[in-house]
Amino acid sequence: MKYKRILLKLSGEALMGSKNFGIDQDRLMEYAREIKAVHEAGCQVAIVIGGGNIFRGMQAEKGGMDRVHGDYMGMLATVINSMAIQAALEGLGVQTRLQSAIKMEQICEPFIRRKAVRKKKKNRVVIFGAGTGNPYFTTDTAATLRAIEIEANVILKGTRVDGIYTADPEKDNNAVKYEHIKFEEVYEKGLEVMDMTAFTLCKENNLPIIVFDMNRKGNLVKLVQGDKIGTLVEV
Repeated sequence: MKYKRILLKLSGEALMGSKNFGIDQDRLMEYAREIKAVHEAGCQVAIVIGGGNIFRGMQAEKGGMDRVHGDYMGMLATVINSMAIQAALEGLGVQTRLQSAIKMEQICEPFIRRKAVRKKKKNRVVIFGAGTGNPYFTTDTAATLRAIEIEANVILKGTRVDGIYTADPEKDNNAVKYEHIKFEEVYEKGLEVMDMTAFTLCKENNLPIIVFDMNRKGNLVKLVQGDKIGTLVEV
């Protein structure tokens, strides 16, 4: 196995499946089964998921809401999604722990780095909710920060596209996929991989990113085993 410890970053929108809002139960279970397969293969898994299927703070700001207020609401949305992933995994017999950057003791533990690392060593899937606990930071930044803190080998960013392209492949039929690209090239070409704070953190800490299609069955297991899937970004 190439990657022993991964941070899986999922967008909240991915959980919508064919719906326009909320959580598609079929898509949720598909993801849970993929994560279980990787877990059973011996890989230590941590997860960060966005909340865009429920609420997005930046969109709320455009509607006149205070940005800080909206961002905190978005953090709560990530906890709802995290609880959904947790319930799906535990329904499949996978032991999990949900840690939140905002204290809510009745439903999850507060984030403590040392406890998170210990739970990984005990072979539990750890889910990190509520972003960084601070407004103005995205869940991409939260995923990067947590990955660095738990010393993950790689960030696997699961999307509905099978990698990074020269342009949006859903809008441009001439878009060309990158199999491998350097951090500096991403800067130079102005490609959108993660928000700049998250991306810079990855570069400075020599943490590779793989962008891949999470909706294709078996991709996650193949990735941790070393198959060349998606686009690898590294120093």
